[in-house]
Amino acid sequence: HLGDRGAQRFGHEGLAFVRLIERVAERAALERAACDVREVHAADHARAVADRLQQVAVGAAGGERNGAFAQALRLRRFGECVGRGGRIPRRQVSLVADVKVGERFYGYYPMASEVVLSPGRVNPRGFSDVVLHRASLHAVYNQYMNCAADPFYDKSNAATEDIQALLRPLFITSWLIDDFFGDNQFFGASTAVLSSASSKTAYGTAHEMKKRGNVQVVGLTSPSNVAFCESLGCYDRVLTYDQLDKIENVENLVYVDFAGNAALRRSIHASFPNLKYSCSIGGTHVSDLGSTKDIAGVKPVLFFAPAQIKKRSEEWGGAEFGSRMVQAWQGFAKTVTNSNPPWLQSQFKQGEQSVATVYEQVLEGKGDPRFGHMLSF
Repeated sequence: HLGDRGAQRFGHEGLAFVRLIERVAERAALERAACDVREVHAADHARAVADRLQQVAVGAAGGERNGAFAQALRLRRFGECVGRGGRIPRRQVSLVADVKVGERFYGYYPMASEVVLSPGRVNPRGFSDVVLHRASLHAVYNQYMNCAADPFYDKSNAATEDIQALLRPLFITSWLIDDFFGDNQFFGASTAVLSSASSKTAYGTAHEMKKRGNVQVVGLTSPSNVAFCESLGCYDRVLTYDQLDKIENVENLVYVDFAGNAALRRSIHASFPNLKYSCSIGGTHVSDLGSTKDIAGVKPVLFFAPAQIKKRSEEWGGAEFGSRMVQAWQGFAKTVTNSNPPWLQSQFKQGEQSVATVYEQVLEGKGDPRFGHMLSF
């Protein structure tokens, strides 16, 4: 599962087992394998599908979602799986034959070799999947962006697709977290403490907070990841989880919780009773999740990125919101790729066994935060 103990998910939503394929429109020669994730389409559709690139983005320091949050956020509705309960969602760039053969679209896809979507509201910028089981999800999760019209997409360098798949959705959450705190003047605090500091969403958040220049950013991590976090340069201080007594300015802190570790959260709330704000983002320490009932001090609040997107879109307008977000992404991506060593290095592997092996490695917390995995079935 993710972060200091593996890959970091898309912050607030958590890693979800999802349900794939809700229905397939009337097509000849359709086959379903009860324990397989694939849908076999009519011959003409299958030929187009066979050519598409299916890249799975599972990072050793940046995957996507935690199942502990799935039910509350309805993430299981991303899709239905033939004969099984779910598949893991992830961002990728893909070819979608049902829109126009050869076009590439960025969005949520199941961890599978094939998927059937129901494109609606198609326009030059992309389309929405209007399949019924995803209708209750926030619109942002059903959108598929045409890479040819996507301002995030570097059309001059298709090789950056791996960085987009591994980092883009996480960084958007990071940017929104920073914007949320800036929007609220950090609730009067001058120091932000971030757990699971080696995870992508955490260090993306730290990168943005550091740019403000008026907030000290402290990263908490495991001993094995201290050197990595210090090498990034986006944390003013990096401490291990047992060094809470070394945190300074204790009267003016906010806690940004990417780990979801219940014992750590309670310890932080008890150690800093005047905590200005406690923000719950994810659950990288999946085996240590727990209740916040009867916790000391302020009550932890779950951050929900779509709410901040809605607020800023209304205040700034959609065009300005998008422009600011793209500009921030371009700056972050440049930092990640041009640093020496790069913050993130992509590793490419192919085949079902590779997918399973890397996923188990990430699940067991054995991944190196310096590497992200691009896997193809």
